[in-house]
Amino acid sequence: MSKFRTIEITDPKYEADNLRFIVLKSENLKGRGDICVYVPPQAKAGAVLPVVILLHGVYGSFWAWTHSAGVHFQLNDMINRGELPPMILAMPSDGLWGDGSGYLPHSGYDFEKWIAEDVPQALMEKLDCVTEDSPFFVAGLSMGGYGALRIGVKYHHRFMGISGHSSITSLMQMKLFVEEDLSVYKQADPDDEGVYQTILRYKDSLPPLRFDCGEADQLIEHNRMLHLQLQAAEIGHTYEEFPGGHEWPYWTQHIGKSLRFFAELLKF
Repeated sequence: MSKFRTIEITDPKYEADNLRFIVLKSENLKGRGDICVYVPPQAKAGAVLPVVILLHGVYGSFWAWTHSAGVHFQLNDMINRGELPPMILAMPSDGLWGDGSGYLPHSGYDFEKWIAEDVPQALMEKLDCVTEDSPFFVAGLSMGGYGALRIGVKYHHRFMGISGHSSITSLMQMKLFVEEDLSVYKQADPDDEGVYQTILRYKDSLPPLRFDCGEADQLIEHNRMLHLQLQAAEIGHTYEEFPGGHEWPYWTQHIGKSLRFFAELLKF
């Protein structure tokens, strides 16, 4: 029996490029939520596969990673070259609140639990290759990097690895992108609003994590500060910088680093 009042998945007869779509009614969203899922053709029947949840940024939705970066084509090519094992890509909407939900609980919704609890549950209900034994990873860009770093750390029992690209690192940086008043996003505990504070709280149970940022990105100094804070606190992580700005060409070029990072973790 499903944990959701309603949940549907696309008919395989009408799917293209191994993409399928799930829609479900979520108590956390107080309505329906969408998930785009890529199941690689290399998956063997009966196999239990790892899952990478990819979070989009502001203004985006469940189609952003596939139709702005072609991430599923990249994954397929990397599997064919033997760089990665077959893995599922799950790309949910953020809840479609305002310019971006921030993947936080607020306004009577819980966009955080939508990602951490509902999305994995939906995949396990609708895909035979996803079970409780599937390793789960989370990554994202910009606001999605903020969500991935916070949620991956808070729900460390669920996620085996975390990666962020051009990540927002604290709630105040949302004002660079959204028109909604930041007071709406405020958390009861201010420490829940910052990536560093969240990592510090859970430092004894952190999954492996990495993050990167473009040298011309408006968030570069914030990412550098997070790196320095983690170094000073002697918290293990990987941080990289590359040429580029806050834009799809950068994320398209570097999402493969997240996928390789997760693949390496599967070996241990």
